[in-house]
Amino acid sequence: QVLDSWLETATEVGTGLLPARFSEQASATPDAVSLVAGDTVLTYAELDRRANRLARVLLDRGAGAGHVTAIALPRSADLVVALLAVLKSGGAYLPLDPDHPAARLTHVLEDARPSLLLTTTATDSMIPEVGAAQRLVLDSDPVREASDAALDSDPADDGGVAPLLPEDAAYVIYTSGSTGRPKGVVVPHGALLNFLVGMREKAPIRPEDRLLAVTTVAFDIAALELYHPLLSGAAVVIAPKEAVPQPSAVLDLIERHSVTVVQGTPSLWQLLVAHDAEALRGLRILVGGEALPVSLAEALRGLTDDLVNLYGPTETTIWSTAADLAGHTGGPAPIGRPIANTRV
Repeated sequence: QVLDSWLETATEVGTGLLPARFSEQASATPDAVSLVAGDTVLTYAELDRRANRLARVLLDRGAGAGHVTAIALPRSADLVVALLAVLKSGGAYLPLDPDHPAARLTHVLEDARPSLLLTTTATDSMIPEVGAAQRLVLDSDPVREASDAALDSDPADDGGVAPLLPEDAAYVIYTSGSTGRPKGVVVPHGALLNFLVGMREKAPIRPEDRLLAVTTVAFDIAALELYHPLLSGAAVVIAPKEAVPQPSAVLDLIERHSVTVVQGTPSLWQLLVAHDAEALRGLRILVGGEALPVSLAEALRGLTDDLVNLYGPTETTIWSTAADLAGHTGGPAPIGRPIANTRV
């Protein structure tokens, strides 16, 4: 049934990969808010300019096609700037969570062998000295000065970057290792874009929406929280790491920033519902990463008419199926049908 009836293989994703589409969105809505992180608020034009400048710095340091750049930054505006900058350079990024155990970080760095490693003064000492990766401390004076002096324009516009192909790597992400050693998964640009196109169909985001990003970038579902809004003209609100384990802090961010969309695991939603269910009323809710308990699904359906259950392994690019649970009653929550697939 999945292969013969449900599989969608006729969805066209069009031309232009993620970096180009973000630049197009920035040109279309330059003054709209793209990112909120603490006291920092960036418009689309500002985020695009900062990413372009850093991309040029990275290219001067050896980043680009065929190279992996590891990113070990705090949850800040600079984190999103760095992710976009690596993509604009034509290279792939390797997201690291500085709070992960040293043994995991060491294994990932030894296995991936990145050319560059981006840190800050707050995270640099947390990342093991492994391999030959050149370290760039983004808030150091030399890097700041180089970035400030770089051109604002996209390197792709003046031939500084070779055109990206769908099969080029966008990022490398490591599995949890729950079934053994963590394994690196290389996700190509074509698969990432296809995923984002599929999400626009299954869980569309409007320009007036604000999505609260709560997931560490070392977990692949964070890509939805960052890129889905940024390709839709909406705003991303970055939750600081200390807020995520505290339901009251998460709910405060939702209220303070007029958040309309949140993606989270059932474990997170259970904490929020138990703390103050009414504070979630009317939210657009995305849930995935774990099996959704029947009782939690019923509780969430009572709070919103926009509830989507998502499922997918890292190897097939984040979420692979989606189910609208607004009309589902009784029994286990279904994982839904496959998201859009590119016709080759």
